[in-house]
Amino acid sequence: MKVVRLQRVMEMTGLGRSTVYKYVSEGWFPKPIPLGGRSVGWLEGEVVEWIMARVSERDIRVGELS
Repeated sequence: MKVVRLQRVMEMTGLGRSTVYKYVSEGWFPKPIPLGGRSVGWLEGEVVEWIMARVSERDIRVGELS
């Protein structure tokens, strides 16, 4: 289990900082975990799962269009 910081989350997803936090507040993106003080991080596996869910949604939509 690996914890990744915001910069890595942004690199992994292609999302900007404000979008990541917007999606978190909307319940559409994994919540960060506190690391101490004002530091937070995300579980890498949860971020990867979120990305894979987006890929699955895309594939379902593409299949519906065919």
